[in-house]
Amino acid sequence: MPELPEVEALALDLEGRLTDHAIATVHIAAFSALKTFDPPLRALEGLLVERVTRHGKFLDINVGGLHLCIHLARGGWIRWKDEVPTLPPRPGGKNPLAARVVLDDQSGLDITEAGTKKRLAIYLVRDPHDVPGIASLGPDPLTDDFTLERFREIVAAEGRKQIKGVLRHQGTIAGIGNAYSDEILHAARMSPFKPAASLLEGDDDTDLVVLYDAIRVTLGDAVDRSRGLAMSELKGEKKSNMAVHGRTGQTCPVCGDTVREVSFADSSLQYCPTCQTGGKPLADRRMSKLLK
Repeated sequence: MPELPEVEALALDLEGRLTDHAIATVHIAAFSALKTFDPPLRALEGLLVERVTRHGKFLDINVGGLHLCIHLARGGWIRWKDEVPTLPPRPGGKNPLAARVVLDDQSGLDITEAGTKKRLAIYLVRDPHDVPGIASLGPDPLTDDFTLERFREIVAAEGRKQIKGVLRHQGTIAGIGNAYSDEILHAARMSPFKPAASLLEGDDDTDLVVLYDAIRVTLGDAVDRSRGLAMSELKGEKKSNMAVHGRTGQTCPVCGDTVREVSFADSSLQYCPTCQTGGKPLADRRMSKLLK
């Protein structure tokens, strides 16, 4: 799933490719991906792309004052085409193509989604805050207003919730998903099941400061590594720099212990027992499947 660093890099790449080009047309191949109807997509035709930005994990393509907002969800991606096919895509079938944006010079981009669970979402709105997912976002962790005091307020409000879930919840902090929450907690040497309120216990703010710094440094470094990369290179860059996420059974690069995995919410998380849980493996709460 693309998270804040990859979406930031996609926005930068797309801004360089799209700005000052006019939209010729937008084809929808997966009708379930389009979540709005007013204004219609044809309203984009002939308008110039002015800017490409990001809100959390949402891309925002500003086209003549309208906003084409895209949430890539778990299996979505964007692929650049120097020359798009002349025939519009055929809807339906097993084609991963969800939509195609065609520019005035016949270049463009394909918005695709892998897998069977179709969650990719495309919105055309007059204001990005007309998109419910954008309107409900928490603060961006890389902006100047995400201060230690703001983070303290967030942690205090979350009470005994597990810190892994706090980091992932987009209405609490924008842009962090499953992968980077694993990486942040590993960098902070904290258990993913640690209660948020425990960061405020004691006479000092040591744990709070450590996690705050881990958020800013982990995401900031990932953005720096991704900046300037073409969209075709971003997935490989992300995977190659993970310390624990997606590395179950491999060696922790910090201490040499074996990276382990447990279930969490609708997915799984990876962690290092030595670095994060005092050497004790976490109990996996997955329900055993019944065998016939």
